[in-house]
Amino acid sequence: MPVFSAYDGTALAYHLEGTGEPLICLPGGPMRASAYLGDLGGLSAHRRLVRLDLRGTGDSALPSDPGSYRCDRLADDVEALREHLRLDRMDILGHSASGNLAVLYAAAHPLRVRTLTLVTPGTRAVGVDATEQDWRDAIALRAGEPWYESGRAAWEAFLCGGALDDLWSDIVPFMYGRWDGAAQAHAAADAHQSNHQARVVYYADGAFDPPATVRSLAALDAPVLVLAGQYDGGPTPARAAEVAALFPHARTVVQPGAGHYPWMDDPEAFRRAVGAFLDDPDP
Repeated sequence: MPVFSAYDGTALAYHLEGTGEPLICLPGGPMRASAYLGDLGGLSAHRRLVRLDLRGTGDSALPSDPGSYRCDRLADDVEALREHLRLDRMDILGHSASGNLAVLYAAAHPLRVRTLTLVTPGTRAVGVDATEQDWRDAIALRAGEPWYESGRAAWEAFLCGGALDDLWSDIVPFMYGRWDGAAQAHAAADAHQSNHQARVVYYADGAFDPPATVRSLAALDAPVLVLAGQYDGGPTPARAAEVAALFPHARTVVQPGAGHYPWMDDPEAFRRAVGAFLDDPDP
């Protein structure tokens, strides 16, 4: 397990898997250890995955300043990784909450990004917010599932102000296209893979300036893929298309039958979509 020093001396770990050109993989959660990404449904057969454990997660050290968990400040850790790997430009993949991190890095270091892959990305950094109706529409797509009624009731309770932690066990099946044994194990691992203190700081005030970020992204020359899951509510395919429209060179792919973790739902479809983009990124 390789380790390098961040700008403030915090020891950060990353994990290597596969062969080929490196693909920098930023985990979501927010602040979940990169182990949950696995080999991204076999994408490691096409690229050398470089899975970064964000500070305070996985095998990376706790920082002396908890304020450094804020999303915009984590972009400096991504740059430190680039320097450590001695890469002029990087192919970057950000999942979920780290869609925000990947976008902020691209806005701050546009010349260092060769391609940008945003998988079911968080969208706060660009001011595209999922609405309650987005979630209700996504939830309605799952009618007929054995867990649907209890899950829908839990979502409504959450949207009305209920505590997410108390309701999560009923809500989490909506995050997957298939709520099978593999998905259940993947979801259960979140409890010991996440830094809950850091999660609170990740979205702290000052982390995002959407108008400034959108202006910067309008000049990004790198090709961008925004991959959405058909069943995902955050972002829905429509919101993913809104995000893609902010970039000069972007495409949107909607993976059928997928939720928030599309490589879990259909590894082959995920590999095919992301692999095709990385092999031929020009729109």
